[in-house]
Amino acid sequence: MASIFSRIAAGEIPSWKVAEDDKHYAFLDINPVNRGHVLVIPRKETDYIFDMDEDEYKDLMAFARKVAHAVKAAIPCTKVGMTVIGLDVHHVHVHLVPMNTGADMNFCAPKLTLADEELKEISEKIAKEYDNLYKK
Repeated sequence: MASIFSRIAAGEIPSWKVAEDDKHYAFLDINPVNRGHVLVIPRKETDYIFDMDEDEYKDLMAFARKVAHAVKAAIPCTKVGMTVIGLDVHHVHVHLVPMNTGADMNFCAPKLTLADEELKEISEKIAKEYDNLYKK
């Protein structure tokens, strides 16, 4: 059975897409730890990031790097933090979180609840920056 992330990437479940290519999909986390929190996934399902083959891993990190540049350009922040946890959904996913302090990466803190209008605005800003940076 396809993971929830595979179903999101396939368009079966709605998401706030910010970028994609033939191997990867990036979308807003709907329970973000900070505004602009993006999940980056490979389209190919693998449960554990270190079980990916080397080329798949490198491709995922290269794509995540591009998305992080777009996040930083779209969301006022000092840096974009990255973490891989992978306990809740058994499909590799990289968290990209705009941050100004280390507390902005606290996954144990209560998550934000954002209105659809704000999620739409954030996703469009990041997508526009991604296109400006990489779709020339």
